[in-house]
Amino acid sequence: MGFIAAFRRRGLSVAPFKVGPDFIDPGHHARIACAVSRNLDGWMLPREYNLAGFARASAGADVAVIEGVMGLFDGYDGRSEDGSTAQMAKWTGVPVVLVVDAKSMARSAAALVHGFESFDPGLDFAGVIFNNVGSPRHLDYLREALEGHVKMPCLGGIPRDEAVAIPERHLGLVTREEHAPSTETVNRLAELIETHVNLDALWNRLPDIPAGPQPGTPDPGGSAAGKPAVRIGVAADKAFCFYYQDNLDLLTARGAEIVPFSPMSDPGLPEDLDGLYFGGGYPELFAAALADNAGLRRGILESSTAGMPIYGECGGFMYLGREILDLDGRSHPMTGCFPFATRMYPSLRSLGYREVALSADTLLGPAGTTLRGHEFHYSGLDETPAAGGWKTVYAVSDRLGRPKTREGYQVRRTLGSYVHLHFGSRPDAAGHFVCACRTYRHERNRSR
Repeated sequence: MGFIAAFRRRGLSVAPFKVGPDFIDPGHHARIACAVSRNLDGWMLPREYNLAGFARASAGADVAVIEGVMGLFDGYDGRSEDGSTAQMAKWTGVPVVLVVDAKSMARSAAALVHGFESFDPGLDFAGVIFNNVGSPRHLDYLREALEGHVKMPCLGGIPRDEAVAIPERHLGLVTREEHAPSTETVNRLAELIETHVNLDALWNRLPDIPAGPQPGTPDPGGSAAGKPAVRIGVAADKAFCFYYQDNLDLLTARGAEIVPFSPMSDPGLPEDLDGLYFGGGYPELFAAALADNAGLRRGILESSTAGMPIYGECGGFMYLGREILDLDGRSHPMTGCFPFATRMYPSLRSLGYREVALSADTLLGPAGTTLRGHEFHYSGLDETPAAGGWKTVYAVSDRLGRPKTREGYQVRRTLGSYVHLHFGSRPDAAGHFVCACRTYRHERNRSR
């Protein structure tokens, strides 16, 4: 965020990116960059899709800033670089700025930096920045320790500054929707970087941004030229804010008009909708407000009963259930599209990459279709009654191919799951969703 703010202060346009399955960090990037922040992922998405998306999103920008995931070499196993920041850096040809937490550290920092620098000779390092530096003298110790031991330059050291910290909770940082950094905070971030990092030295070590996707690279958007548009309502408020921008773009490119609405505050659904999309978020934190909006909940259930295509994942899936039971056991009624409840737990219930194979025809594709995504949630199904006409339609496996419990719940044209899917792993899934919405529109028009 500080890099983006500092580059923007210099009058530069910034293309922000985030490695890995993350919704919260890209939201904060976008607030400061005034540009969409897109996800790059070495496991969920093919290499060609990542490179094409990176080239398109960074075309025309002065600088691209990619925030990594976890540690530099941390991927989805301990044997390879797959899914790591290091892998993405090599794929994109972007040099790495190593950030080292130097709190209570002096000469040992040189050993740490040396280890990172020598671990993979294929990586290009632009330099190292020390974080949580205690004083100018502390930074001097760190610089002295590097001399003669590492090749990468020290670009600076960021002092401890709690004023720019972002509060955290069970799924990570508080979202932009609830904690948008103020202009004062953004300015302070920019000043921290400009004062304590040699931006000119960094700039001189950066390669040029690629001119654009090479001929023949896949177009993540595709085209829906000549096809009638459908209107898909997308839940967008403090309770539902976890969406991959690519998912929305893929729907748009295939003929969907995205219509945002708030399940918390809107009295009813937008007019003339052909489908609904409920992303993840924090319905458990806003369960009372969601429950109080009974009119909208009834409208969603009526739409589901009428056969409207409705897709919900994680928090959106919870909202499509009968009720949410909070940590104190209080019940908050939800839409009732699915006849079961979800319950919050004090500890993590599931985390990791997931591959989904559709075991039946769904609004995302026919049986046999495979997609990739991830799970991260503190809730679980409280009960799954046999009645209600629902069935499971996902055969789920983890990143190593080991089967998980059957998942993906379908009733009529309503599909819900705890898995956050990235449509870029199977772009025609967006086309199937739009096609289902178009079919529903034709059915509605015939019945009028």
